[in-house]
Amino acid sequence: MKKLCLSVLFVVLAITTSMAQSEHLKFKGVPIDGTLSEFVAKMKNAGFSYLGQEEGIAVLEGDFAGFRQCNILVATYKPTGKVSMIAVIFPAKDDWGNLEGNYNSLKSMLSQKYGEPNDIIEEFQGYSQPKTNSDKMHKLVMDQCVWGSVFTTNEGDIELTIDKKDYLTGHVVLRYRDRINTDAVKQQAIDDL
Repeated sequence: MKKLCLSVLFVVLAITTSMAQSEHLKFKGVPIDGTLSEFVAKMKNAGFSYLGQEEGIAVLEGDFAGFRQCNILVATYKPTGKVSMIAVIFPAKDDWGNLEGNYNSLKSMLSQKYGEPNDIIEEFQGYSQPKTNSDKMHKLVMDQCVWGSVFTTNEGDIELTIDKKDYLTGHVVLRYRDRINTDAVKQQAIDDL
C-alpha cells in the first residue's frame, strides 16, 4: 500500500512539474511566445502603440502598471524566431528619490503577485557610500550602482532594475524572460557544440 501511494505521489509530481514547465511566462496576460508580428499584434490590441522595429526588436509605447508613456521592447532570439523577452522601460528621471520610489513601488507589486524576490542586489560601489539623493544619482550615472531584484517562476524570470539612461538620468527597467523559449535557444547552442 505504501508503494502504491508513493508511486501515485511521484506520478502526480511528475505531471505537475511537466505542466508547470510547459506554460509560457505571460506579459499583460499574453503568453510570451509566437513570432514578433503575432505578439506585436496582441500588444496593439492591449492598447500599446507600435513605434517600429529593428534587428528583431519591436518597440511599442503605452501605459503600464500605473505608469504613463512606457516603452515596451519585444525581443526574439534569431535562431528560433520566437519572442522570448519583453522589457518595459519606465520614464527617465533625473532624481534618485523618484527612481527609487518607482522601483520600490514596482517591487512591492511584483512581490504581491510572485512572492518575495529570489535575488536582490541593491548597492552602491566604490570607496564611499552616497549620503544624498544627488550623490546616489551621481553613483548611478558613473556606473557605480547595482540595483535590482529577480523574481523566479516556473515559467521564467522577471528582473527589475534601476539603470543609467545617460549622464543625467536613469530609468527603471522591468524584464520578462520566458523559460521555454530561452531554454530552446540554449539547447540549440548546445547542439551546435
